[in-house]
Amino acid sequence: MMTDDYDVIIVGSGAGGGTLAHRLAPSGKRVLILERGDWLPREPENWDATATFVKNRYVSKDTWYDKDGKAFQPQVHYFVGGATKFYGAALYRLREQDFGELRHYDGISPAWPISYTDMQPYYGQAEELYQVHGIRGEDPSDPPGGPYPFPPVSHEPRIQKLFDDLARAGLHPFHSPNGIMLDESNLAFSPCIRSATCDGFACLLHAKSDADVIAVRPSITHENVTLVRNAEVLKLESDPSGRTITSVIARVDGEEQRFTGSIVVVSAGAVNSAKLLLSSANDSHPNGLANGSDQVGRNYVFHNSRAFLAISLEKNDTRFQKTLGLNDWYLGDDDFEYPMGNVQMVGKSSPPMYRGEKKIAKLAPEFTLQEMAEHAVDFWLSTEDLPVPGNRVTLRTDGSPVLSYTQNNREPLDQLYSRVKKHLSHLGMHPHHLIPRDVYMKNDIPVAGCAHQAGTVRFGNDPDTSVLDSDCKAHELDNLYVVDTSFFPSIGAVNPALTAMANALRVGDHLLARLG
Repeated sequence: MMTDDYDVIIVGSGAGGGTLAHRLAPSGKRVLILERGDWLPREPENWDATATFVKNRYVSKDTWYDKDGKAFQPQVHYFVGGATKFYGAALYRLREQDFGELRHYDGISPAWPISYTDMQPYYGQAEELYQVHGIRGEDPSDPPGGPYPFPPVSHEPRIQKLFDDLARAGLHPFHSPNGIMLDESNLAFSPCIRSATCDGFACLLHAKSDADVIAVRPSITHENVTLVRNAEVLKLESDPSGRTITSVIARVDGEEQRFTGSIVVVSAGAVNSAKLLLSSANDSHPNGLANGSDQVGRNYVFHNSRAFLAISLEKNDTRFQKTLGLNDWYLGDDDFEYPMGNVQMVGKSSPPMYRGEKKIAKLAPEFTLQEMAEHAVDFWLSTEDLPVPGNRVTLRTDGSPVLSYTQNNREPLDQLYSRVKKHLSHLGMHPHHLIPRDVYMKNDIPVAGCAHQAGTVRFGNDPDTSVLDSDCKAHELDNLYVVDTSFFPSIGAVNPALTAMANALRVGDHLLARLG
């Protein structure tokens, strides 16, 4: 339903924007979703590792720049559903402690302006909407909440053995919270088939709980919701007072168009949301829209992460590997008092992925790539990087984003890695595990790997140190909101998608009350 004016314009259709549209759709309010990309093509290449990981078939052609002025291609995806089209669908709640101030090895992770209690009911609603499977309380660090709406995804034999071995070692492995449309009690009618091409791939079956399939497609069945694809939003214009957004300027299929709405919600990703606000500078907001505090673009975070594989003594025939997590060291231990983070499995690796990651191919002198793949057990470690004002998004004179980032709080990642590595010899892994060159092919995620980007438009109670208030409305404008992960004051050490989804539902309720 095209119209000259909308009640709500949403920029972006990912975890934040798509979920918000779903919450607003039944209200009858006129909602416009402006999505920079198009529908992701359904094609055999969706499940082709070479096309996805080596040729970067689905990665944006954008050019960003690092702090030294070096150009790089960010690992971002512009499609309906945003980053969720390629995510691993690991839908964790932040821990209860993550909402408060936490002392880390390198400094302080600040408190949020809302508590876990405020977010708890929306976490439950998001888990229901995105069909999350799990067992509440199996993880001792699990925050309070009711049971997961769907039963846990079962472990395949090699991962079940790993689970049992970890438990015998005195640790507390748990079933990862997965957002997939799997019915193991009735596999003949289950949309999900436990494919090995899930984590990092688009789902050819539309059986992954991404924002496109779960949120956007149901939303546009309502005649009051309009989706405009291939619409890159260039600028937000405000009235002379600077208090109200009056129009949204977008390039749609190459032509510039203007849209107007009572409320504008930005959800373009932490870098691009900051870019949009900075690009919208005017006389009332000379340093960028909503940027009187000089906080827009600052405090970028994206996790200290490490992906590595261990070589199992026995073959690992697992297809859907992302079923196990471990949080025993999330908040530290007796030997390291500071928070460390999360351990989880990632999707089962394959030889084409190794060819795409040159470090792994070079570090595999004793194994063929096929042998490595047949015996690989794949891990992902995440620890928290801390918000630092100098880690920020700025713009070049041509409008391209500059992502200036200096690593911090790295010691917890090394501490976490050493603890996992220490246990692997007792878990049926290769006996020469103390020779990392031969057995552990580890890769620290560079700045281009920005799937967990967050923090550039953070919310808070003090307008001098934040951009948004606790409802995610800009302090300086009456009708501008932001609901992607850029609102995060800190990122915790688990995947941020579920928190973005839950917060979008929370902000959606606020907007429904405001619109009446």
